[in-house]
Amino acid sequence: MPEPTALLQTVFGFSGFRQGQEEIVDAVMAGRNTLAIMPTGGGKSLCFQLPALCRDGVTVVISPLIALMRDQVRALREAGVEAGALTSGNTEEETEEVFAKLDAGALKLLYMAPERLASAQTVPMLRRINCTMIAVDEAHCVSQWGHDFRPDYLRIGALRRSLGVPLAAFTATADEETRAEIVTRLFDGEAPATFLRGFDRPNIHLAFAVKDGPREQILRFAGARRGQSGIVYCGTRAKTETLAQALRAEAHAACFYHGGMDAEDRRRVEIRFQQEDGLIVVATVAFGMGIDKPDIRWVAHADLPKSIEGYYQEIGRAGRDGAAAETLTLYGPDDIRLRRTQIDEGLAPPERKDADHGRLNALLGLAEAVACRRQVLLGYFGEASEPCGNCDLCDRPAALFDATDAVRKALSAMLRTGEYFGAGHLIDILTGNSTAKVREKGHDSLPTFAIGRELSKPAWGAVFRQMMGRDLVRPDPDRFGALRMTEAARPILRGEAAITLRSDTVEKATPRVAIKMMVAEEDMSLLSALKAKRRALAEAAGVPAYVIFADRTLIEMAEKRPASLDQMMGITGVGAKKLESYGRGFLEVITGASAGAMHPARKRLIGRDAGQVFDRLSQEQLRLQRGEDGTGKPLSLTQSALRKIAEGRPSTLSDLDRIGDLGPQKIERFGEAFLAVLREA
Repeated sequence: MPEPTALLQTVFGFSGFRQGQEEIVDAVMAGRNTLAIMPTGGGKSLCFQLPALCRDGVTVVISPLIALMRDQVRALREAGVEAGALTSGNTEEETEEVFAKLDAGALKLLYMAPERLASAQTVPMLRRINCTMIAVDEAHCVSQWGHDFRPDYLRIGALRRSLGVPLAAFTATADEETRAEIVTRLFDGEAPATFLRGFDRPNIHLAFAVKDGPREQILRFAGARRGQSGIVYCGTRAKTETLAQALRAEAHAACFYHGGMDAEDRRRVEIRFQQEDGLIVVATVAFGMGIDKPDIRWVAHADLPKSIEGYYQEIGRAGRDGAAAETLTLYGPDDIRLRRTQIDEGLAPPERKDADHGRLNALLGLAEAVACRRQVLLGYFGEASEPCGNCDLCDRPAALFDATDAVRKALSAMLRTGEYFGAGHLIDILTGNSTAKVREKGHDSLPTFAIGRELSKPAWGAVFRQMMGRDLVRPDPDRFGALRMTEAARPILRGEAAITLRSDTVEKATPRVAIKMMVAEEDMSLLSALKAKRRALAEAAGVPAYVIFADRTLIEMAEKRPASLDQMMGITGVGAKKLESYGRGFLEVITGASAGAMHPARKRLIGRDAGQVFDRLSQEQLRLQRGEDGTGKPLSLTQSALRKIAEGRPSTLSDLDRIGDLGPQKIERFGEAFLAVLREA
């Protein structure tokens, strides 16, 4: 059985595990049922791909989207791993090729969508190919409380029981309720080995802003990040098209994506986004889960997401390579009203509606946070943390005020008007604005008329928005969206509780524009040249650029400037197969010189200490080819013999003779010199 740590370097190009990976790999390798919750970009796929290469038989990977499966299979093949996918998007020839490799015992990983489990032929086929493990990607899709529920995921538990094999489930986002349902659905309620590896993505900057000309806010945000790949999420299909057009008018490379498009048009956008540097996709939430692009530098929400899980999943598409990434989420009272109404008018049972309101409240609590956003976000998932220093509220602390009196006045105005009016009319009453509607209803004679003149209309708008965000008031769908008070507001109204709100969000929001440089200024030109080389290779092969090398690999090349293939092998993300395929080409970009051909025996030692020993032995052989005085009979060893000596490290002449098969003449000529090299090594 191959060693995982050896394959980690030679296949995937990593010198060591990331934090939390090794324990999960050990559990999966041991055949234990496993549930791992890891942050996006934390290396989940490696935790089932690496054990699959070390275990006997075939590992079947249940994955939700065709694009996601295609990307992972393509990346594995580039790394020299035989993998295949059975999807509805396959051509007949592709499907035949997969089955031929399965029959020949050549595949180690087989990807398939959960919908294929509905076929009666699937289980017999998996038995025939010796399926010995099931891996479930995006396992939160099994939960009816999750935000990406897929009914066919419910068949996976029966598949595990039928095959009698261990199952490893992975997801990046699952609160306690969702985790409990995953255990019930996939593991029959029997607790698997569970690894909660944290939800923090410290490289992602978090920011929220109140809507104030949202189109211009998005254009400013994108303009400050010109040339970087990004996603803008919108609440409606129509908005994706108009905002993409606005970005193109500002000379950005931008396109739109939504569920109403033709399938082929959507696929073209996915391919463009994967293969082009600096493209912006303006999309509904239909876009993203299948996009395995590691160098997305920013994600913006033009509208408030539906839940904190959805928000976390969507911003998690940025910065998967670990480099700095940025987010901006815009929101306003209309967003809050829309999300509340969608829940209230839905067909879900009352307990589900209450849970959905709770999830929305958590997101609004993050939007209206008064201190570090990351603490609020991680707290929702049950993690404690210190202030992060990488969110807008750590950059610039919020300005606060005691809003107890203002909130009581607002609640009083609502109650005295029978909870039949929206915020606009209530603000007119509070500020003493005697409109025709106020006079018609007789509200200018109420005790609450003009009692709030100390605040401006925009300030009152911020108070009402934050009251909705704190779930003190809700729009009532039976009263055309009029605001009604919730039980949470009664202690404040009765004077039993105080409340603090933000005063700074009534000001115009200006998202930060400072960008963290990916590399030092002196390395920028080399990084650009490396990216151009990658783009040319990707276009020629018809694959996404990151399949060749991820951004962080090119950044490390630009910073470390390897001067040889041995040094290149030490770059993160450069495995043996990729070194063979691309190493010389990228080395030529870095050094400006053509990399000479290398004997196959020496190639096998690239990146290992034995490679340096091999080179020293070669030098000594060349020096002594005709003896110390240069007049002797020419003698030499084969490259394979030198490799065996470099790897075997003999310490005596007899061991040297045995390992290298030198014979008396060569032992006399090279023996002591070779042993001196080996002693130094």
